[in-house]
Amino acid sequence: MLRKGCWRLRAQLSFLHRSFQVSKSGHRNLVSCIDPSMGLNEEQKAFQKVAFNFAAQEMAPNMAEWDQKELFPVEMMQKAAQLGFGGVYVRTDVGGSGLSRLDTSIIFEALATGCTSTTAYISIHNMCVWMIDTFGNEEQRHRFCPPLCTMKKFASYCLTEPGSGSNAASLLTSAKQQGDHYILNGSKAFISGAGESDIYIVMCRTGGPGHKGISCIIVEKGTPGLSFGKKEKKYLQFKLADMATRLVASRLIIRSAAVALQEEQENAVALCSMAKLFATDECFAICNQALQMHGGYGYLKDYAVQQYVRDSRVHQIIEGSNEVMRMLISQNLLQI
Repeated sequence: MLRKGCWRLRAQLSFLHRSFQVSKSGHRNLVSCIDPSMGLNEEQKAFQKVAFNFAAQEMAPNMAEWDQKELFPVEMMQKAAQLGFGGVYVRTDVGGSGLSRLDTSIIFEALATGCTSTTAYISIHNMCVWMIDTFGNEEQRHRFCPPLCTMKKFASYCLTEPGSGSNAASLLTSAKQQGDHYILNGSKAFISGAGESDIYIVMCRTGGPGHKGISCIIVEKGTPGLSFGKKEKKYLQFKLADMATRLVASRLIIRSAAVALQEEQENAVALCSMAKLFATDECFAICNQALQMHGGYGYLKDYAVQQYVRDSRVHQIIEGSNEVMRMLISQNLLQI
């Protein structure tokens, strides 16, 4: 199954690269408008090609296994760092590549074709190294940045909290200075690389309320008091909660309409139209979300979710399209 999925992804990548070639006549084909190298200079095209090749060879064949087994692909990322991807827009005197933000976006777009979630972590790691390079003192820059640029060490960004989300202005984690060090108290959530990373860039409150009271402290793995909970599944849980709510709401409106129809209520047509409109739209959304949660597997016929998506979608059209349902509802409301 994994081999089948990876083969298809490699085939798609191969097709895209073929599609971007210039013909012997010098004319681009019809997909040139989405050519990712459009507008780039020769140097940018060169490192974009390196990133595309790395994504296809080192990331795409392993993407499904990393996801299924929840692996943190250290060896692969260290290979990426050898190409300069560990500190793309970090200054060169501490081991960075010294490229621009535009260059960085080109590289990350190419890497994402191999594995989006792993590329997301690499982008976070890069941001952490950049923060130390930009805002740290010289001792911190030369101590932390070189091993992070080679990815012999990994970094995570810690902003989100259980009670405040990503709203930095309302975070509660505090840091109190005691002598030559700080004592931190608080909790963070949804931290990419938590437990695996060696360096944690922690946003915490050292001053008064609001964003001006926020500071950033480097916390190293192994620091007394630093602990990690179970890997968060809240995003998935929240999505399931939304899907379940849509399902039950659809069921209730259908049953309400069924009673109105059975009892020959005056507004039965409008209620049935509402039920058809609401339930088919919401149930398609449920199935579509389920497919999204399956990732690339959702498109394969080995999994029933792709059929649920197709079958639920057609019910927004048949037996009176949902546009017709809206007309019937509005006619009832306006007494037309």
